[in-house]
This record gives sequence, C-alpha cells and structure tokens, in this order.
Amino acid sequence: QVQVVESGGGSVQAGGSLRLSCAASGYTYSSYCMGWFRQAPGKEREGIAIIDSTSSTNYGDSVKGRFTISQDNAKNTLYLHMNSLKPEDTAMYYCAADVRGGGYCLYYALLLADFRYWGQGTQVTVSS
Repeated sequence: QVQVVESGGGSVQAGGSLRLSCAASGYTYSSYCMGWFRQAPGKEREGIAIIDSTSSTNYGDSVKGRFTISQDNAKNTLYLHMNSLKPEDTAMYYCAADVRGGGYCLYYALLLADFRYWGQGTQVTVSS
C-alpha cells in the first residue's frame, strides 16, 4: 500500500520561506511521478511542481523562480522549498504520487492532477 504523508506547513510572513516534506512508503515502482499541488478555499486544485524518476522537473507558472522541488531517494522523501512567499500562496498543499513517468509526468501531470496516491495535505498560511 503506497502512502504519502506531508509535513512542514505553517504560518509565515510575506517574503519568507518554508520547506514542505513528503515521506513516501510502499512504493516499489522504478518509474514514477511525484508532485505538489495546492488548493485554496473556493478555488480549484492547482499543480505546483512535479519531479519524475529521472529527476526531471516542471513547475506551474505561478511559482516558477520561487519554489523548488527536490527528492532524496535514500530517504524516500520529496521536498518543496518555497521562497519569496506571497499571501496568494496561502492554501492546503498536497503531495501526490503516480506510476506514470515520462511524458505524462512532464507535460500533463500538473494540468490533469489525476495522480493515484494523495496525502492528507498540510496548511500553508502567508500573512501580509
């Protein structure tokens, strides 16, 4: 059973930084796509960043240049480094995993947000 568990959310002032972590377990596939998504109240889920098993990455336009996705395979942990945070970054942030790597991951995953495995989310609140 694949499980992903997020941590690291919290409250921060605008311009500050946070690092989210996602611990993955039970995942035995050699090919994968992992990503971060967020959802604010009253808004649709938004794709933030993805990384595949080759460490190729892609980002949503709203976070390019400010957020960085990375992974530590030895620890089975995914990270989202968030800098220059803005009040509009306030949302519940979700980690997700899927077996589909390659072109799906790089070109469709952020838009479709149809990953197979999802965490419970961690709240990020940015005050002005």
